[in-house]
Amino acid sequence: MRFTRRVASPALLSCLFLAGCSSVPLGTSDPSAPSASGAPGGAGSIAVGAGPQKKYTVQQQPAAGSCHYRYEKGEPLEDSRCTPGAISPAVTQTNLKSTICRKGGYTSGVRPSTYITGKEKKLNAASYGFTGNMRDAEYDHLISLQLGGDPNDYRNLWVEPADPGHKKGSGVNNAKDPVETKLHTAVCAGKVTLAQAQQAIVTDWTTALTKLGLS
Repeated sequence: MRFTRRVASPALLSCLFLAGCSSVPLGTSDPSAPSASGAPGGAGSIAVGAGPQKKYTVQQQPAAGSCHYRYEKGEPLEDSRCTPGAISPAVTQTNLKSTICRKGGYTSGVRPSTYITGKEKKLNAASYGFTGNMRDAEYDHLISLQLGGDPNDYRNLWVEPADPGHKKGSGVNNAKDPVETKLHTAVCAGKVTLAQAQQAIVTDWTTALTKLGLS
């Protein structure tokens, strides 16, 4: 009996390499998963991660050198194939008051430890080919925790380089952070929906406020 050797596609090999990946190619979301608005996948849908965990584990990252930064007026943006964003199923439009908008804070209770994120940051720096000062680079949640981003899904985390003109060695200070805070304030005030804020920052954080009329 003759056997035919079948070769796996590059997309499948990439998928097998990445933690938490099923049969969905890198940079896409499972069409059966809910979108940021809670509807089935489709245009504009964002992948749904595992959500907050009692014990986090180090997540595998895209292959070294496979991710490439984009730039908008000098500001670094993520590679949307490697870092398309992922939301937490624990945060929805209907439970904002008890999650991201509750008094006393939400993010500290769901954030992975630096022991976990420190290891992931080094791996992700290799994914993006980042060779700058690691102390000036932020291991950033593309959809921030205060906007319901998944805490430790590799699709929602990337090594964000320092802004243009940043003084080397002065630590993390990114222009994306105040954008996230303004979006959070707008969501909690009912000016925009959670899904609108998540989609805007996934598309381009440098234009998110303008697109939502918040600038």
